[in-house]
Amino acid sequence: MPTTSPAAATPTATPQPLSKARLRRVALASSIGTTIEFYDFFIYGTAAALVFPTIFFSDMSPGMATMASFATFAVAFFARPVGAIIFGHFGDRIGRKQTLVWTLLIMGIATVIIGLLPGTHTGVFGLFPNGIGLIAPVLLVAMRFMQGFAVGGEWAGATLLTAEYAPPGKRGLYAAFPQMGPAFAFILSSGTFLLFSLSAGSDMGATSTFMAIGWRVPFILSALLVAVGLWVRISVDETPVFKEVQRRNSAAAAATGAPANRLPFLDAIRFQGKEILIAGGALSSLFSLFYIGTAFLTNYGTATLGFTRPFVLTMGMVAAVFFGAAILGSAMLSDKLGRRRVIMSSCILAVVWVLALFPILNTGNPVLFAVALIITLVIFGIAYGPAGAALPEMFHERYRYTGAGLGYNLAGILGGALPPLAAAQFVANGHTEYVGYMLAALSLVSVFCVWKMVETKGHDIVSESDSSIDANSEKVLAGV
Repeated sequence: MPTTSPAAATPTATPQPLSKARLRRVALASSIGTTIEFYDFFIYGTAAALVFPTIFFSDMSPGMATMASFATFAVAFFARPVGAIIFGHFGDRIGRKQTLVWTLLIMGIATVIIGLLPGTHTGVFGLFPNGIGLIAPVLLVAMRFMQGFAVGGEWAGATLLTAEYAPPGKRGLYAAFPQMGPAFAFILSSGTFLLFSLSAGSDMGATSTFMAIGWRVPFILSALLVAVGLWVRISVDETPVFKEVQRRNSAAAAATGAPANRLPFLDAIRFQGKEILIAGGALSSLFSLFYIGTAFLTNYGTATLGFTRPFVLTMGMVAAVFFGAAILGSAMLSDKLGRRRVIMSSCILAVVWVLALFPILNTGNPVLFAVALIITLVIFGIAYGPAGAALPEMFHERYRYTGAGLGYNLAGILGGALPPLAAAQFVANGHTEYVGYMLAALSLVSVFCVWKMVETKGHDIVSESDSSIDANSEKVLAGV
């Protein structure tokens, strides 16, 4: 993190104390988007396992249909960095608030469209009674890409919205609000599918009510969350930090005769590429625990261990409560002990825990399954809470949206896209112990990257400016 000498310091833009009503609105505005993001992930992951092979890939063999279905799931992870670059650019140029409105709108529209898509050979609501053929999976992939594209710009902006409003000494607490989104979403999505799973009973055939209409409801209901989120976000003011950045950019443009901060992406790579790589590596263990502990264990509990869907979904809702508590508690603790120390404790715990995870699961004991799910998500939550403040603090304010987004979404590819695919292959070959080895190795990488991190708890993200970076940027603007 850049440091500031007194001579290089720029005028402060320390946020003024906000009323409780405005604080609640800022917190809600930041958390609603991440809630929708992970709600979308959970319902898509569940549908990819239970529904999409039949609806969109019915011309394939069952095994190939399942692989194709989960391939569409992975598309979003590779779309995220693209979204991080594009939305990061606009977030650093025109503001956090306006960019977050667009990420939420795009994400919501894509999710609702998925719920309305006719299948390859099945219609919906009387439309295209014979389906639309190969156009159906193509549209599914396109909508999944749009979801990932929007999500790529969502997290960084949501955390910046709270972190840049936070009063001194409470940035970890305020940045925890968007981090609570996964816990809220896990409860919402598990509860929704639990309701429709109970109503559908054991009938999951191609002609069942669940296959025809039931699976679509969670996707379409996301429109309600989007409407609430847009109303809240439109009513929130731009952060005081970005207003100060705009003032500085205007002054730089007047001094150099060229617009400042033209390409935040290039500046982020050029001046803090190392921090992007460190952030991605540090959070990769976090992502692997999360996606293994939610989508993968949901499938493993039903398909391999033979637990009922209602039981697994109910245990997911219970685990989400402990998960949310861990996020909030660790975020508050990071304001006292520091981000680096708290995140490191999670990574070290993960190295030990993942080696014991599958031996515990393979006992087939339902109580131990519930305990294993809770512990996995709690360890994840310990790191995830401080991450909401740590990543914004790592990057210079002129390209903070871009840098934080790139680091976060790099971790998503390393820990969220690849390990679940490898884990499924290991399980299919009867080598569940390899899943633990893979996760332990990834956690060791995160331990190393966290060790290389600089503690950022005491940094003033509002008023700091790095003179060397400013000087280099001015040379770039001047064409030197």
